[in-house]
Amino acid sequence: MSLLRILYLGPASGTSLHRANALTRLGHEVTIIDPWMFFNHSRIFSKWNFETGGLFFQSYLCPRLIGYLQKNFDKPFDICLVNSGELIGPQIIERLRAWSNRIVNYNNDDPFGKRDHNKWLTYLKAVPHYDLIIVVRDVNVYEAYQYGAKQVLRVFITADEIEHAPLPLSDQDAIKWKNDVVFIGTYMPERSTFLSTLIEAGLPVSIYGDLWPRSPEWSTLQKAWKSSAIYGTDYSKAIQCAKVCLGFLSKGNRDLHTRRSLEIPTLGGLFCAERTIEHQNLYQEWEEAVFWSDVEECIQVCQRLLADEQLRRKIAPQGRLRALKNNHMNEPFMARIIDHAMANL
Repeated sequence: MSLLRILYLGPASGTSLHRANALTRLGHEVTIIDPWMFFNHSRIFSKWNFETGGLFFQSYLCPRLIGYLQKNFDKPFDICLVNSGELIGPQIIERLRAWSNRIVNYNNDDPFGKRDHNKWLTYLKAVPHYDLIIVVRDVNVYEAYQYGAKQVLRVFITADEIEHAPLPLSDQDAIKWKNDVVFIGTYMPERSTFLSTLIEAGLPVSIYGDLWPRSPEWSTLQKAWKSSAIYGTDYSKAIQCAKVCLGFLSKGNRDLHTRRSLEIPTLGGLFCAERTIEHQNLYQEWEEAVFWSDVEECIQVCQRLLADEQLRRKIAPQGRLRALKNNHMNEPFMARIIDHAMANL
């Protein structure tokens, strides 16, 4: 793989930044431009985009993004990678052709589903204009082609070699982040009902994440809720110090695996999630991870794990080894995208 000049349109934060950094570690020259910076990262604009699909945004964003490129760069890029792409419409993609003749989109959400209201309307109009669409669900492959995609590549979500490497833990870390059963994630109604049932069954659950006070079961969940969303080293330490780490799917997103499916085992946490065909393909049950089909089975699984330290000490390290062997990591993933795009477009 030759080293390339890459225009990366996506947030300079979170997993988007992890993927951009992986490209840099591979030796590429990466320029990150976050389209949301032209909206000052406003929550009002974000809500408008969610409700309307970015109605009127394109006429505002296109001249500003293209003007920024014209002002700051005097030669084209080898490839343009668009992360997510909810703000990037057909007009912008065609104007970007002056800056790269290879324009690729990666989206680990479910833009063809119905969970996110109108958020993806602009994205869906842009699908036929990309040279390559990358998705993380089998069902999305057919749907992308139905929307006019030229090429579609299906992949697994990835963990990061640097961000999800186990951290050294101090005694203070072990005390601060000690939890029995932990869930790290945003409130969703089905998660709330599930977790409240675990708590009512007597399981010692800890929750980190946003929006939980809006839950109808808040009176049950309140004592389990530790804080709003945690990131970076806090996220890693919370996983490493927990005895059992829950992973939930988003039913609205038609998930069969999520970021937690890769990040928790890579960090050395004991991954405990819904039984799906993709989870079973990723990990051997009761050897490298544990699975359940409903809340009653989850209660039984957690009770067994909490009562058996030797079993926990067996499964978690084996899960990490399997995650590393599976190699669903950012560097080989980004290398694969680049190789595919340069060879086939």
